[in-house]
Amino acid sequence: MTMPAVFRSPAVRWLALLALCGAYLQGGLVKLMDLNGAQAEMAHFGLHPAHLAAAAVILLELGASALVLTGRLRWLGALALAGFTAAAALMANRYWEAPADARFMTMNAFYEHIGLAGAWVLVAWHDLTERTHGRR
Repeated sequence: MTMPAVFRSPAVRWLALLALCGAYLQGGLVKLMDLNGAQAEMAHFGLHPAHLAAAAVILLELGASALVLTGRLRWLGALALAGFTAAAALMANRYWEAPADARFMTMNAFYEHIGLAGAWVLVAWHDLTERTHGRR
């Protein structure tokens, strides 16, 4: 099998989508197993009521990942994760406000999250393009 054929295989595509979903699946499951910790995290970022914010984040992380991995409304799940990731970067990685000794790492985390949000937009674009051209 040629290299282009390998990269066009459904298994490689699904594994790549699983890799993109990995942090959200892990995050959602960890929050679900430790609801007190999830609520503390929401409160730390100023999200109140913390229990509702935690429930919403868990639902978004796990639900949007399920949409992406099953292919059902993949574009919607991808756009939800793009928006969530961009919002989280703006909330948690405000490198422009970080002390000098933390700025480099915080800036890296910010731009990594923005890059991941861009990857989700690309997943949505590909899914919608395939649907439009009947290549599903």
